[in-house]
Amino acid sequence: MAQTTFSNGESQTCPSDLKNGQSPNEDEQQYLDLISRIIAKGNDRSDRTGVGTLSIFGCQMRFNLRDQFPLLTTKRVFWRGVAEELLWFIKGQTNAKILQEKNVKIWDGNSTREFLDKCGFTDREEGDLGPVYGFQWRHFGAEYKTCHDDYSNQGVDQLNDVIQRIKNNPTDRRICMSAWNPVDLPKMALPPCHCFAQFYVQDDELSCLMYQRSADVGLGVLSILQVTLY
Repeated sequence: MAQTTFSNGESQTCPSDLKNGQSPNEDEQQYLDLISRIIAKGNDRSDRTGVGTLSIFGCQMRFNLRDQFPLLTTKRVFWRGVAEELLWFIKGQTNAKILQEKNVKIWDGNSTREFLDKCGFTDREEGDLGPVYGFQWRHFGAEYKTCHDDYSNQGVDQLNDVIQRIKNNPTDRRICMSAWNPVDLPKMALPPCHCFAQFYVQDDELSCLMYQRSADVGLGVLSILQVTLY
């Protein structure tokens, strides 16, 4: 069992080393336990939205993907939207209107004219989110101009690099992908939440460790599903 230490010095036992065939309900219970922990022990913190949060730090969840898929059943999950957003990332796209045309509204609040102007992006067209996730995955280090520019062969294609390392050098300790680019953060409509992933191959099985700097547990932990689709 793994121990996660919180800022108040208390520790929470988190499930680890899940066994093959473990009940999906046990996996989901991690999520429910996390919600209970936040409600009972969360720290009141102010945030940029002015709403405030109940917050804990450093919690972990583990999911066994051998024979199951961790789709939460205790809340409605917009499966199609999660998949469409991931494909949008993979294509390196940064135009929220592409998702809107598919009735996926995940990025609507961060791509309006009002929001972009508030962030200082007055010369950026509505829908252009800047060098967010997909751009960093496929063109890390390239100079971002607009969501319509062609960035082919520019920057580092981290996603392709990860795939090639998994195929050709699976014991490599550098199979990593980062969406956190300090140079580009000021240009993003919203900095990445799930910002780093590392992959590990053992006995022809692939594991992924994802770090998420910030998560709206009631909403943003849909990332469980999206990271599974990686």
